[in-house]
Amino acid sequence: MALTAIIEEHGGSDKLKLVDLEVGEPGPGEIRIAHKACGLNFIDIYQRSGLYPMELPHALGMEAAGVIEAVGEGVTHLRPGDRAAYAAMPPGAYTEARVMPAAQLCPLPEAISFDEGAAMMLQGMTVEYLFHRTTPLKAGDTVLFHAAAGGVGLIACQWAKSEGIHLIGTAGSDEKCQLALDHGAEHCINYSTEDFTARVKELTDGKGVDVVMDSVGKDTFMGSLDCLKPLGMMISFGNATGPVDAFNLGILAQKGSIKVTRPTLFAHTADPATCQEMARHLFDKVASGAVKIRIDQRFPLAEVAKAHDALEARKTTGSTILEL
Repeated sequence: MALTAIIEEHGGSDKLKLVDLEVGEPGPGEIRIAHKACGLNFIDIYQRSGLYPMELPHALGMEAAGVIEAVGEGVTHLRPGDRAAYAAMPPGAYTEARVMPAAQLCPLPEAISFDEGAAMMLQGMTVEYLFHRTTPLKAGDTVLFHAAAGGVGLIACQWAKSEGIHLIGTAGSDEKCQLALDHGAEHCINYSTEDFTARVKELTDGKGVDVVMDSVGKDTFMGSLDCLKPLGMMISFGNATGPVDAFNLGILAQKGSIKVTRPTLFAHTADPATCQEMARHLFDKVASGAVKIRIDQRFPLAEVAKAHDALEARKTTGSTILEL
């Protein structure tokens, strides 16, 4: 049996429920993993609330790290006793142990702790695809990155610096802006006291940025379009303030033939070889010291509702993990 956080209906954090579930044995293409720590991400809130509906009841959680206990037929890249980490479908990481498909589990190097592994996979591989798989980026390009003091943001600040990309961040307080600056952002705009669009234009001498990376959603989307250079790329990869409203595609032409995309991590990692390649790239960045994983909040699994409340209220910085 494994203590597991599930929901039986969509709604607020009060819908999270702790139960003991049978773990079982892995079938073909599956593994059984004993978790050491689990990650917490906004997608978990989207699934809990019903923004991303799921068949219920269902366990939550998209990433974790731990030790492989058993492997099913056909699994060749992992063996019992191996350290592993993942960000993968289906949800179910908020648990002491689980059986799950093996393809997206990645061998975790000894140089990276279980806590780091649990905190970095979804956020770190998101940064990997944003910078390397969505639109061409090169040294000298300028990126506007919203929520730069969050878990994804702090990794992005360091990633950009390591590759010579100029990153302008936004955050909701002076303290969060300083955190982003400390992690490699060249500028950070406090959007609670400044008009981020006007400030971006000022910082870029009126030219705008090459790319906007926006996980905030509804509240920042239209302003972000005005931050782009002609032919620039808007990457909308999250909905922290709600889904983006419908808009006339003609606006993109009016603003300089700009482009918009709405990618997801799991479209990139669906191919097992690509998933492993992305993970290795992330592990190399962390092992080299170019990217440090900052874990600012830790909650026991039994306090998962408190963890959701803190993340949803935007009271967190860096990454948050659930300890087991």
